[in-house]
Amino acid sequence: MTASSQLPPLRFRPARDSAFRRELRERADAYLAAASTHRFADWRIHLKAVALTGLAVVLYVLALRAGTTFGFVASYVACVVTAMVLAMNSLHDGAHSAMFRRGPLNRLLTRLVSLPVGVDMDFWTIRHVQFHHTYANVEGYDLDTEPNPFLRQTPYQRWSPQYRYQYLYWPMIAALSLPYLNWYGDWLDRFGKTPVAAHSQLQGWRGWAMFLGWKLGHVALVLALPIWVVQGHGIGWATVLGAYLLGQMIASCVLVALILGTHWAEVDFFQPGEDGTLPHDWYQHTFYTTCDWTPKPRALRWLGYWLGGLNLHLTHHLFPTWNHRHYPALARIIAELAPRHGLTYREIGYLQLHASQQQFLKAMGQPPAL
Repeated sequence: MTASSQLPPLRFRPARDSAFRRELRERADAYLAAASTHRFADWRIHLKAVALTGLAVVLYVLALRAGTTFGFVASYVACVVTAMVLAMNSLHDGAHSAMFRRGPLNRLLTRLVSLPVGVDMDFWTIRHVQFHHTYANVEGYDLDTEPNPFLRQTPYQRWSPQYRYQYLYWPMIAALSLPYLNWYGDWLDRFGKTPVAAHSQLQGWRGWAMFLGWKLGHVALVLALPIWVVQGHGIGWATVLGAYLLGQMIASCVLVALILGTHWAEVDFFQPGEDGTLPHDWYQHTFYTTCDWTPKPRALRWLGYWLGGLNLHLTHHLFPTWNHRHYPALARIIAELAPRHGLTYREIGYLQLHASQQQFLKAMGQPPAL
């Protein structure tokens, strides 16, 4: 595995001879064969996506027809949050080619579902699949942990005094992550200011046309049309803009709070050596850098269903091209095999995840020892 051409080459130890990798693949294939199924979504996942789409449309229509400011804001924000849940359950799998067998259908799905969310799917897929999944928690390669003025996420990053309080203010940073990506991060990618742009297949005027077209489509759907319609109900443009920002912040905060901690909670961070290598294979790396979490008590297990399986995050990283409907069964296989091969599989509750996350942010917020 090699990093971006704009970064020094990075290599894991080859996993070809890994006994864990071999046995894991054999057990996963046996599971599919026993269930007479495939790794992609089935009708139940498609039905869930249709149901979430229908709910989002109903909420959107209710927002446009609302006669009061409260009714509009409540329906509109609920619509934005539902669109994010839809993205977690379908767009994410589509980006990993795990919804449909045919690639064009996956790409079409991600484009359509991303429209109300606002992110550019070409750049997000590159950032998520090629950088984060390949180089999770590797300094300089995992773009999700890039140095920034607000969060210190690895022990290799420069410390500043404001980081002392990051364990307190991080929910606000999480809430602003989606608006930041939509209105700043995507544009940095488009202008070639990040390693992402070089990997895009949409270069030149075609890339700009696709990018601007989808951004304008997003603005038309979530801002221009609502402003035009609800002004007849006495609801001003500032209310629509405020509801848009509120919806994006709530959706973003929920997503980041439930997912990002899986790469913070009692995990390791790495900085490549001078020779550009890491002292372990990619499968071992996944166990070192993430974990699974499950809602507790068991009565809340339904929550994982609506999270698109992303709470089983270690499982997702090991099987990114498998639809999330398989994650519970795959997690059981991983939990059984890992100890046999000297690997530590962690499945924790959300309260433990949150506590570990807070402990990590506090630790990263302290000045490094001299």
